[in-house]
Amino acid sequence: MYLSTEYKKEIFAKHGGSETNTGSTEAQVALFTARIAHLTGHLKKNKKDFSTQLSLQKLVGKRRGLLAYLYKKDIERYRAIIKALSLRDIIK
Repeated sequence: MYLSTEYKKEIFAKHGGSETNTGSTEAQVALFTARIAHLTGHLKKNKKDFSTQLSLQKLVGKRRGLLAYLYKKDIERYRAIIKALSLRDIIK
């Protein structure tokens, strides 16, 4: 699998605070971002893979929902994760 256990632990340690904090919003957004990057690369090679395209759209929606939640709860954490992952500010 493209997301190995070690890579996931590294993401969770960097953005979630510890390797075992897998449920934090920042950790989930970072994991979704890694998955989105992988699926985007796959779709550049396989343009007619519509099931992957649907999965990518769902994943982007989930990430957007988590970012909207984080924006409402704690705007400083939202700004920090946006900056750390080099994402565009989606909440206007």
